[in-house]
Amino acid sequence: MTMEINAPAVLAEVTAAFARYEDALVHNKVEVLDELFWDSPLTLRYGVTENLYGAAEIQAFRAGRPSAGLMRELTRTVITTYGTDYATANTEFRRVGSEAIGRQSQTWLRTPAGWRVVAAHVSLLAAPAVSAR
Repeated sequence: MTMEINAPAVLAEVTAAFARYEDALVHNKVEVLDELFWDSPLTLRYGVTENLYGAAEIQAFRAGRPSAGLMRELTRTVITTYGTDYATANTEFRRVGSEAIGRQSQTWLRTPAGWRVVAAHVSLLAAPAVSAR
């Protein structure tokens, strides 16, 4: 079986979905975030302080999350598509005012409703130590 990696049209679709997700995240557009996660009990999201199983738990988390301090800068974003219906998106980020490095991984699946996140993981690395010289 031959599978095309990063077919330009598919990569453009996933990149647009990822950009829409990022905009919704930093502007606390909860309805868009809920839409972009697959509405299934099989969807999961491992966060910095929580493990969420199923769309209902993810939606409840989003509804109760503070809306302040969400801005961040993305670095080293890598989006890869596999065939026409599956993709991964990985990025590093820094929140405004923090030196900690965040990491985000998402698995995207083309569904009848469009591209949806079926699994996500977010973690933080401690801020780099400052050495005295």
